[in-house]
Amino acid sequence: MGGTSPTSARRRLAGALVHLYTASGSVLGLLIVLAAIDGDVVAALWLGLVALVVDGTDGMLARWARVKETIPWFDGARLDDIVDYLTYVFAPVVLLWTIGALPDGPVGWLLAALPLLASCYQFCRTDAKTDDHTFLGFPSYWNVVAFYAVVMDLGQTTVAIVLVVCSVLVFVPVRYLYPSRTETLRTPSLVLTAVWVGLYALLLAQYPDPHPLVVAASLAYVGYYLAVSGYLTYLAAQRRRRAPVGSESA
Repeated sequence: MGGTSPTSARRRLAGALVHLYTASGSVLGLLIVLAAIDGDVVAALWLGLVALVVDGTDGMLARWARVKETIPWFDGARLDDIVDYLTYVFAPVVLLWTIGALPDGPVGWLLAALPLLASCYQFCRTDAKTDDHTFLGFPSYWNVVAFYAVVMDLGQTTVAIVLVVCSVLVFVPVRYLYPSRTETLRTPSLVLTAVWVGLYALLLAQYPDPHPLVVAASLAYVGYYLAVSGYLTYLAAQRRRRAPVGSESA
């Protein structure tokens, strides 16, 4: 007998809702840009936090809803990349421009172009996400750069250095922690990432006078992230050295 079972229909609906949840990030990206243009920096960063939460949870929901099975003709990974480019790259660069973190004129245009162009490359790499669930090259966390530029009131020179260095690191094959997927140190990474998200909210609530200890605790997570990323890069190098000649390691 033909037709669709109620269970299958519910699963497809769940999958569609997950994709809609991911797609909502594109609207958040627009709202971040509009808030930045209006000069409402705090609102832009709160919206950025919501976008972070959406991005950090939609993959888990997609796996729970088995979207690849229920809606196989829809490319959720491509949707995720589109949304991430808007919320992690384009909107944060607009925010940096509107708050005066970049100089006026050609130098500012060039600095703004660096993360935009570097991230175009990073998002189109087929190996940007490795088989062992890490990011290869700086994972375009320009939203984090914009966040610290605001809450720490970083000067144009500091912001320029960070933009140049991180843009270059996009092309350097260092492995970076993928907090929601990397198996190595998974539990502490998830816990500390959740704490960092809480600190993000606390710093925004305290803005424009964030407490130094809260800033230090937030930056400690960044230090943890970089240390673990260095460790993951070391482990990958060790696997390559142990691999038989002629074989490829993940």
